[in-house]
Amino acid sequence: MRREVPVFLAGAVGVLMIIEYFFNVPTMRSWSTEIQNWAVIISAFALGLGAVGLARNHAARISQRKPDWINSVLLIVTLVVTIVSGVISRTNPTFLFIFNSIITPLGSAFYAMVAFFVASSAYRAFRARSLEAVIFLVAGTIVMLGRAPIGEIIWKQFPVITEWIMKYPNLAGMRGFQIGVAVGVIGVGLRVLLGIDRSYLGGEA
Repeated sequence: MRREVPVFLAGAVGVLMIIEYFFNVPTMRSWSTEIQNWAVIISAFALGLGAVGLARNHAARISQRKPDWINSVLLIVTLVVTIVSGVISRTNPTFLFIFNSIITPLGSAFYAMVAFFVASSAYRAFRARSLEAVIFLVAGTIVMLGRAPIGEIIWKQFPVITEWIMKYPNLAGMRGFQIGVAVGVIGVGLRVLLGIDRSYLGGEA
């Protein structure tokens, strides 16, 4: 019974959302809006539970004096200060300082580091070990030269060829990828609606 009820609710809600999306039924629309509002509320509570779990985990690390426990102290302190200052007011100077002077620069630094990982992955992928790798290497080089200002200086046709690659082969590949993802999502959705996939219940599916 503990599994049958959640499976029934998941299927019923899924069918309701599908009907509301494809058909103009006012009653269904009001129910769908109410369900989405409850989903937002539940997500907020889940985020709060995640923060509590994170704080408990790092509090245990501090009490046990595990390696780098000082970082756990900093995490808990900044977590509490951010929550309190944000609850007081979104225009609170402390909250604005944390957001503008800490969170935003850290986000920029994170994406800057991702660029190095992308460059490293591209270097490994551009090794011409097969015909497909050679085609990938040539196309990637042309696209990079076509997007960079120096490419047009070297040869004026680089931007033209780049535009053709992005408009036809790349777009065709992306559409095929999106269609495959859409088919996979439909398959997973049907498994959930029919109660075949119960992994969202936790434990054994």
